[in-house]
Amino acid sequence: MACKALKSRVKGMFPMGKRIIVFAPHPDDGVLGCGGTIAKRISQGYDVLMVVLTDGRYAFSNVLGINSNPTPEDMKTIRIEEVKNGVKVLGMSEKQLLFLNFEDSSLESNEREVKQKVLKILEENHPVEVYFPCDKEYHKDHLVTNRVLEGACKELNLNAVKYKYSITQRYARLGPLMDSFLNLFKRNMVSCDISSYLSLKEEAVNKFRSKFLLLSKQKKSSTESFRKFLKEKETFFIDK
Repeated sequence: MACKALKSRVKGMFPMGKRIIVFAPHPDDGVLGCGGTIAKRISQGYDVLMVVLTDGRYAFSNVLGINSNPTPEDMKTIRIEEVKNGVKVLGMSEKQLLFLNFEDSSLESNEREVKQKVLKILEENHPVEVYFPCDKEYHKDHLVTNRVLEGACKELNLNAVKYKYSITQRYARLGPLMDSFLNLFKRNMVSCDISSYLSLKEEAVNKFRSKFLLLSKQKKSSTESFRKFLKEKETFFIDK
């Protein structure tokens, strides 16, 4: 999608008012990282736009080496439908989803183009809050998303609160404990109470059936893997 076409697609999407934008490197990241907060903000009268940067087509091939039944093209279609169904549960419509359609795992090689598109989206929508992955992530697409958003917000001198969520920490076991310890000094972690919206988030997460299938093929427990995303509070890093 050319930048001009992207500008036309985004411009005028929302009426003037409170707007937030959630940037998801892969189709499931936005719901996993801040699905409860999305539902809560919608109930508070916010307009929400979710930007999905990649199509997630290589979820099975990268992890399991599976390239047929389903093929990467099949996975792309499956995961796009999953995120449409997931955000609908949270109160969003398909019109509030924007797909940038970069291939899974390609953000680093397309970083300049990614940033151009992100700049256009931010310029046209003037969000009061922006959500994107933190800089402690393991996956390269997550790290590039963080780098692009930090750079774009700085370049635009964007007057918005940046909420950075965590999906795949580099030190998955020690990460949350270490972050909590450091927060005693830095105080740059905040929590959003989503207890009233947790059932909605769980229902939305359950729409991502391909993730459950992937975990089962890895012989991992889906209950254990998703437990950290289904708590009564969602935690974010913010700038102080």
